[in-house]
Amino acid sequence: MAWFLLFLAGLFEIAWAIGLKYTDGFTKLWPSVFTVIGMAASFLFLALALRTIPIGTAYAVWTGIGAIGVAILGIVLFNEPRDFLRLAFIALIVIGIAGLKFVSPASS
Repeated sequence: MAWFLLFLAGLFEIAWAIGLKYTDGFTKLWPSVFTVIGMAASFLFLALALRTIPIGTAYAVWTGIGAIGVAILGIVLFNEPRDFLRLAFIALIVIGIAGLKFVSPASS
């Protein structure tokens, strides 16, 4: 269950990070509201996952999920570069997350 909560935390991190782009410096009400809700949800699920998963592992996975998601959505939504090296380094983050999950002592 802890890994599922951590995954949710990562998804909400993606949501709030992308949401920042739409807030226009927190000058737009509804994008700002949804972004702040995403931040709160992300931190809540991260905190719940930390009951079982070691902080170093959880934080690395949480930020990794966010980095991967935001990088991919940046490519899709904002036409950011999609060159081979960029995609290769995103793949390395995926490998790192999988490795941390594999070696984690948490059984949840």
